[in-house]
Amino acid sequence: MTGAVGPGAAVEPALRAARSAGRKLLVPYVTGGIRADWLAVLSAMVDAGADAVEVGIPFSDPVMDGPTIQEASMRALGRGATPATILDDLRVADIPAPLIAMTYYNVVFRAGHRRFARLLVDGGVRGAIVPDLSLEELPDWERAALDADVETVLLVAPVTPDERMAELCARARGFVYGVNVMGVTGERASLADSSSLLAKRLKAVTDMPVIMGFGISTPDHAVAAAADADGVVVASTLMRTLLAGGGAAEIGDQVAAFRRALDRG
Repeated sequence: MTGAVGPGAAVEPALRAARSAGRKLLVPYVTGGIRADWLAVLSAMVDAGADAVEVGIPFSDPVMDGPTIQEASMRALGRGATPATILDDLRVADIPAPLIAMTYYNVVFRAGHRRFARLLVDGGVRGAIVPDLSLEELPDWERAALDADVETVLLVAPVTPDERMAELCARARGFVYGVNVMGVTGERASLADSSSLLAKRLKAVTDMPVIMGFGISTPDHAVAAAADADGVVVASTLMRTLLAGGGAAEIGDQVAAFRRALDRG
């Protein structure tokens, strides 16, 4: 980690500081509650060089996610994971890195906007990704999040028109999430050509950290995706390791390999 970042840290300042130090940003993902020792997995990611961690709060119908994250979500739900249990775990975990919750709007709506935002902050989570909440439907959650100091990360796709992209970037907090490909999350054999073009378009309209995700399966993918952006989100390949029986040590090794590749450029 670059600089002093403590538990419950705000996302954007930490990422900006790391970027200013010349570091490409690495944001791995873990499904909350996927296994009994999931907090050890989270700690291993931070120890291996993650600049922030995206924590999935599982939902029964994860429409944006491919088969690997879907299976990880079902496994967590099968273990009894809920937003409350995941955030209770995080509340006592003392993770020295910014945390971003990724979940679906049904989860937010059921809890209530203001209550959910407070629950995040109480759990040391200062960022939120709600991918099925459109720009037009954002205001109620946006107000509750801003009042609670929760940074709402917004996604931008390769087909997003310029005017809408500018508005998304203006209202995003924490970072702007560039979606490499049209479709669901999941590993790919190669990085889409649209990744570089989208990163360049985003960097032309915002000074927010621009982090690319979807389909980043190898360290080489990460280097290519980060070349025109500020960093990458890595998810499905890590969850596949956990689903196959790997543990915190194996995840730490994977994240460290992504970190070394990004540092080498």
